[in-house]
Amino acid sequence: MPLEPRSREELATFLGDLHEEFRSYGHEWENNTLDAFLEALAAWVRDSPGAYHHAGEQIPPEGDWTFMARALHAATVYE
Repeated sequence: MPLEPRSREELATFLGDLHEEFRSYGHEWENNTLDAFLEALAAWVRDSPGAYHHAGEQIPPEGDWTFMARALHAATVYE
């Protein structure tokens, strides 16, 4: 599963693959409930500059944070 989608379509494919991974192996995930997943997601976003620094990379300055926030929020009601 590529971790660097370069388009909206690749991001959608990534998310679909992540969903399938959860359906097959979610019981093995550290954060396998929505509560734990969202808590970890928020923590990682807060700590992401350090994660990027540790990997010898810089956090993308032009990340579309609004798009991701809208997508995550929309998923609470979208069918």
